[in-house]
Amino acid sequence: MSGLLWGLDLGGTKIEGALLDVEHPQAAVHRLRRETHASRGYEFILSQIVGVVRDLEYASGIACPGVIGIGTPGAVEPSNGALKNSNTTCLNGQPLREDLSRLLSREIRMANDANCFALAEATLGAAAGESVVMGLILGTGVGGGIVVDRQILNGLHGIAGEWGHNPLMGETHPCYCGRKGCIETVLSGPALERFHRESGGGPLRMPDIVLAASLGEKPAVATLERLREKFGEAIAAVINILDPGAIVIGGGVGNIDLLYSEETRRAIGRFLFNPTLATRILRPQLGDSAGVFGAAMLTKCP
Repeated sequence: MSGLLWGLDLGGTKIEGALLDVEHPQAAVHRLRRETHASRGYEFILSQIVGVVRDLEYASGIACPGVIGIGTPGAVEPSNGALKNSNTTCLNGQPLREDLSRLLSREIRMANDANCFALAEATLGAAAGESVVMGLILGTGVGGGIVVDRQILNGLHGIAGEWGHNPLMGETHPCYCGRKGCIETVLSGPALERFHRESGGGPLRMPDIVLAASLGEKPAVATLERLREKFGEAIAAVINILDPGAIVIGGGVGNIDLLYSEETRRAIGRFLFNPTLATRILRPQLGDSAGVFGAAMLTKCP
């Protein structure tokens, strides 16, 4: 089969590869995974990525094309090509794109995993057809990506869309980035679970907190109220600046129905520089395929 898009999604625990038909990219023609084994270091991760490419060649019977898209944790520093801000810390400071291009003798197009999520949902998923799309990750961490006219917006420093490290009013909890009061310290799953404990609730995970709130348990109700109000404050700032047609929310916290409710839209409206909110707040359509599909779609970008 000709006309395949090759994409890889590099995660902390797994590396996934997929081949998409350029004419019908909504489903993978081939898809497979390998363990990352990040604890074994940078050189081993390189060998695992190369192994995924070779596995795809074997499974498809097709030689790897001249361009491969890869989604990564962290971002590429434009000034020197090194990876930065990755929670797979052995990747930080490494010339990942250059090394993979050398090992595979192919052009490597690389983007942050949140950017790949946003690109996939903006081109193939929930926000297809919108000109300006913000893709959010609300899970263990908080991140995001921006797609304009089906192209990722990277920005001067390669950090466009990283809303998780903007501060929220009145918040002072320390963040791993060295600052205090970042959105990630308030709206990530672990941050909400911490708030629930500190409010007198038990050590519950977010799905159990949502269930407890439905039963009227006060710490759980307070936790979801905090989610609604702080999300409204945080995302209104993005809308005021970017004014996207759609926002797609991925990650575990993104599964909470409250985020898509009229109450949350009213919370956003309290901080919005507009009398009405027309931006669509959407659930993702591609599930765990979004990262690797977005990586493959990088190869279609100019």
